[in-house]
Amino acid sequence: MYSIETKKLTKKFKDKTAVNGINLQINEGELFALLGTNGAGKTTTIKMLTGLIMPTSGEILINNMNIQKDTIKIKNILNISPQETAIAPNLSVKENLEFMAGVYQIKDKKNKISELVELFKLDEVLDKKAKTLSGGWQRKVSIAISLINDPKILFLDEPTLGLDVIARKELWNVINKLKGKITIILTTHYMEEAEQLSDRIGIMSNGNLVDIGTSNELIKKTNTKSIEDAFVKIVTGGNL
Repeated sequence: MYSIETKKLTKKFKDKTAVNGINLQINEGELFALLGTNGAGKTTTIKMLTGLIMPTSGEILINNMNIQKDTIKIKNILNISPQETAIAPNLSVKENLEFMAGVYQIKDKKNKISELVELFKLDEVLDKKAKTLSGGWQRKVSIAISLINDPKILFLDEPTLGLDVIARKELWNVINKLKGKITIILTTHYMEEAEQLSDRIGIMSNGNLVDIGTSNELIKKTNTKSIEDAFVKIVTGGNL
């Protein structure tokens, strides 16, 4: 079963085509990395997939539901951890989790919070105000919050942007534990991150989905030695 399927998905802003008729299938439980240079169309694509903006034409199916007809149902089964850390700075970590559990009306919120505390190893910072935490801890809390409603599909937008290597590896460990349990769509500028975490990678350029495959498939297809070299060759047509 596909968690996400798009058919000729297109978005135009006046005379500019940001996304140009892409066909995409993301499997249930898959971690799919969507890569592209700035202006490639990936942010617009993610906004359409999450229902923030509607397509100009084409179709989006989320768990076989049409996003234009079943917007509310779809929003109940997905969540997003944005690039900007989404936590209340003056609340403690525990208060942040309790507040969001209340927003989503989680029935067994005590057990859900305990589950997230264990997964993200938040015990030592539970009573600290969010604004006093390091960037790594803030990102962990932000992603934990995005899981509070048990989403079937999670969008991770640049989850480790600006983190040091240790904090990045710690987040990778958490993301790896989620793999297979929910569908994850990852956007990142770190090629190593896409290679380490993803089941498959999609590459966008100038509004088009120009290639898809595992990291090994893309490296082999382009006759390169790394996913970074493969990415550059694909988006530039081998002109660099």
